[in-house]
Amino acid sequence: MKISQLFDVTGRRTLITGAASGIGRGIAEAMAANGARLTLIDQDGEALAAVAELLRQDGATVRTTVADVTDSVALRTAIDAMIAAEGGIDVVFANAGVSAGPGFLTGDGQRNPSASLENLSFDTFERAVAVNLGGTLRTIQLVTPALKRNPGGRIIVTTTVALHKTETMVSTLYVISKAAQGQLVRQAALELAAHNIQVNGIAPGPVITNIGGGRLQDPAARAPFERFIPMHRLATPQDLQGAALFLASPASSYVTGIQITVDGGGSLGTAD
Repeated sequence: MKISQLFDVTGRRTLITGAASGIGRGIAEAMAANGARLTLIDQDGEALAAVAELLRQDGATVRTTVADVTDSVALRTAIDAMIAAEGGIDVVFANAGVSAGPGFLTGDGQRNPSASLENLSFDTFERAVAVNLGGTLRTIQLVTPALKRNPGGRIIVTTTVALHKTETMVSTLYVISKAAQGQLVRQAALELAAHNIQVNGIAPGPVITNIGGGRLQDPAARAPFERFIPMHRLATPQDLQGAALFLASPASSYVTGIQITVDGGGSLGTAD
């Protein structure tokens, strides 16, 4: 099969949560550039409208809905509207997520008392779990009936390398709120395989986005991460586009229940 066929996502009706910036926006750009029909969801209506307008200027078919993935009613309304407008769903990127602050070590290896176990905030924890885990589960639940009616669908979850490793400079609350996503991907993949629905994850290391207030856009904040990553740079959303296209296309037709790690070798350990 030619590459043009193998990675073809032309006309695929694609839902992306957390699409107004960062990884979600990068996925939207890649899918739009390759002919997918997009429905973008985000709670930031202004940023969402700006992204959609840029994509439309390049000829993409884009619908938008402002919704928070923790709001079951709003999310169901958005998904139902997509199904009504598009006649179904082919690809779902459950991408929306939030940070939970820094880790128990600072960039220079010193202890960060405010992020130690005994000082972790349960309000922050509950928000992280509600968005990172609850939002993903809610998205999967709400799209599954439509995908069962249209066999061959894909669900792709933005997870994290923290599924496979511990973290020192990333909050314990973030790690544990995201870790369950890995098992959710596996469980959903196992259950939905009989319906020819594939469920996979993209597990990035640190990515330069707006998450956490855009902390990693600051070179000084990036430096400690860059020092420990073997490739000595952080990812950009564009670095995840290849994995997204692979999992959304015929190229991954026999792949389900896995995580594609995109971390510059960070999960391998430090090098030079």
